[in-house]
Amino acid sequence: MKAVKINEGIHCLPVNLSSYKLFEGMWPIPNGISINAYVVQGEKTAMIDLVEDVDDKPADLEAELRSISLQAADIDYLILNHMEPDHTGWLGTFHEQNPGLAIYTTTKAANLLKSFYGIEQNVHVLKDGDTLDLGAGKVLHFYETPNIHWPETMMTFEESSGTLFSCDAFGSYGTLNNVYFDDQLSTEQHDFFINEALRYYANIVASFSTFVTRGIKKLAGLDVKIIAPSHGIIWRENPQAIIDSYQRFAGYMNGPAEPEVTVVWSSMYGNTERLVNNIVQGVRSEGLPVHVHRVPEEHVGVILASVWKSAGLIVGMPTYEYEMFPPMAWALDMFRRKKILNKKVLRFGSAGWSGGAQKELTALTEKLKWDFLEPIEWMGAPTDTEMQLALSQGKKLAQEVKDFCAG
Repeated sequence: MKAVKINEGIHCLPVNLSSYKLFEGMWPIPNGISINAYVVQGEKTAMIDLVEDVDDKPADLEAELRSISLQAADIDYLILNHMEPDHTGWLGTFHEQNPGLAIYTTTKAANLLKSFYGIEQNVHVLKDGDTLDLGAGKVLHFYETPNIHWPETMMTFEESSGTLFSCDAFGSYGTLNNVYFDDQLSTEQHDFFINEALRYYANIVASFSTFVTRGIKKLAGLDVKIIAPSHGIIWRENPQAIIDSYQRFAGYMNGPAEPEVTVVWSSMYGNTERLVNNIVQGVRSEGLPVHVHRVPEEHVGVILASVWKSAGLIVGMPTYEYEMFPPMAWALDMFRRKKILNKKVLRFGSAGWSGGAQKELTALTEKLKWDFLEPIEWMGAPTDTEMQLALSQGKKLAQEVKDFCAG
């Protein structure tokens, strides 16, 4: 690949990770993901972030540098917006190739720089609002945006072009292959990146939504013409589109989210499964979209996006040895970790021979501010009574979701 020109003196150096890799060791990326580094050239040259040292990806980055007649030794300044290893994994080797490199980053990042890579010399600690003049009209402005999504994170704004290098904010899953900007996307490709932005958000950023809202407000006064994230497409036709999307995603935490219902269910021998169709029918009778996912067949990394954007949640699971069915327990614990808050919720499932799943569910979700309907639970196999309850309780949940979203 060659470096991609964004503006005069500004290039993106995207490197694609293949789909087989679990991002952060746990999130499926069937469509891969790009890691975007950037170069800004004035009289001096700054590089913004690097790449993970995996699968010869640094060689790809070096080739992109050569395509604009640069190598590691030509970089005057390295700007580290974020210390996570997908953006800094190659730093040790890069620093060996350019030991005189000046590194600019936040106070907390400087501490991590020492911990991860043992680098302490020629590290310049930035304060919020500091600038770095590269000459030839290129001026970088630095803004601390903590907890989007690590505590040391910042964003870099290039003044003359209006380019915001936003690090992990405004990013998405998906590789970049000959299409790099939003104005090059077909309608289907645009929808793909927005959907992958939601899934990326739900997996990586969701629990930090309060900080996302703060960061957007903090940067509102900038004349942003281009958003250049560390993952995914570059937004130059309508950068406000991805800002608005992230603002909306962040708002789902405190609710209400979208007037939709997500059903997440699991079953051992089919007794819990028998209610699923009636549950869905009850929801659809009120005209609401409904999304259905089965655990563990579907990965929680996919399910999270649906649950995050839906104001209604229906959980179907049997009791297993006096507690929740383990695959569902893992999914629900991830909902807790990602702060899936303020949902209208219905639970259904076979109590087996003993019951106990409902008790564990209540304890696990006590801080999530979920508003529960009366659960549907039975011993052994469901009867016609439970089948009818599935219809009526599904319908009732949909009605409550509509009222919730209407305010």
